[in-house]
Amino acid sequence: MNIENDLYLISDYDKKYCMQVFGPQQIAFTHGKGVYLVDTEGKKYMDMIGGIAVNSLGHNHPKLTRTISEQAKKVIHCCNYYLIPQRSELAYNLCRKSFADKCFFANSGAEANEGAIKLARGFFSHKGIDRYEIITAKMSFHGRTMATITATGQPKFSEPFKPVLPGFKYAEFNNIDSFKEQVNEHTAAIMLELIQGESGVHPADKSFVVEIKKLCEEKGLLLIIDEVQTGIGRTGTLFCYEQYGIKPDIMTLAKGLGGGVPIGAVLATNEAATGFELGDHGSTFGGNPLACAAANTVLEVIADDQLCFKAGTVSELIVNKLNQIKEKRGYIKEVRGMGLLIGIEFDERILASGMRDALRNKGFLVSSIGKSVIRIAPPLIIKEAEAAKFCQAIDQVLKETDKVNKNQIGLELKK
Repeated sequence: MNIENDLYLISDYDKKYCMQVFGPQQIAFTHGKGVYLVDTEGKKYMDMIGGIAVNSLGHNHPKLTRTISEQAKKVIHCCNYYLIPQRSELAYNLCRKSFADKCFFANSGAEANEGAIKLARGFFSHKGIDRYEIITAKMSFHGRTMATITATGQPKFSEPFKPVLPGFKYAEFNNIDSFKEQVNEHTAAIMLELIQGESGVHPADKSFVVEIKKLCEEKGLLLIIDEVQTGIGRTGTLFCYEQYGIKPDIMTLAKGLGGGVPIGAVLATNEAATGFELGDHGSTFGGNPLACAAANTVLEVIADDQLCFKAGTVSELIVNKLNQIKEKRGYIKEVRGMGLLIGIEFDERILASGMRDALRNKGFLVSSIGKSVIRIAPPLIIKEAEAAKFCQAIDQVLKETDKVNKNQIGLELKK
């Protein structure tokens, strides 16, 4: 049975047999190429969300699909009882390109963040030091496992699953004094996103991040940077921390690292890596040949095609055009973000989900966050002309909205 072209059956089976945790839009894609996806009806869409910052090389990238195909013909999975060449190569590549000396591979961002939390606690526990508390930022998001929903500074994610895990504290994002107030003799680490994606795409202030690093050094804390969404070229540098002039002790990656193949990673300095001793952590699928081969190719293409630099130039075009639309149409309150992770916040006249649906009807895919923000995180391969088309679509939606609003005002005046 093959149902991939039957939207009715796809939707019916989803409702009947899948746990309803996602609430998917009623659309399904059969294939894609570059920054475009094609649905079951043959309609083409520009993918401006990129699987939420996952499809770094877009869809059906020839080098990535060739790597996956060739590796699948050799070895897909080999357990960690044995050496895995692709894993060793990926660890080398990531360490060579970052602050890190050691890597651990998992399957997702949540798993990577779980690993980072364990590593930070193990770092002190193995030394016989009673330091275990992790301080995170309010409105942060670190995953949906029990440890990571506890780390997440948004109670709505953990409320239904109480009791949450002990040992976590929360401070105000971009407020160094708030973090200082939470530090005590039991504090092990500060865990921070440099851009809070799930709360509306809010970048950290550079001065704040520099002060956080200074605080960690003064108090002997580990600094964990969660780059699950910002890493792998997304913000205009391979890793977002590079733009803040600091180096973490531990960093987590996922999403864009595999270009669509599930993989997560925990990177650490030699010192921080002592938090794991033999047998302390593991993963059945983590570091498997297929995922690591894909990730090696993603890193190669990003470097060869200068996609970090291109992300910066395309970002500048998008932000400039959106700010021009803001001045011309109104409705837009703020455009913020970094590189190709951008949040567009609208005023109270525009509902984010309505903007998302209107753009989808015009052939553009975005995500909505809360009532007022749409987020874009397109493939790093997006061209300036494609980005310009997206901005034109937003302008058109706002123009149509303006026309409707003026007509409604006219009708009210006639009454």
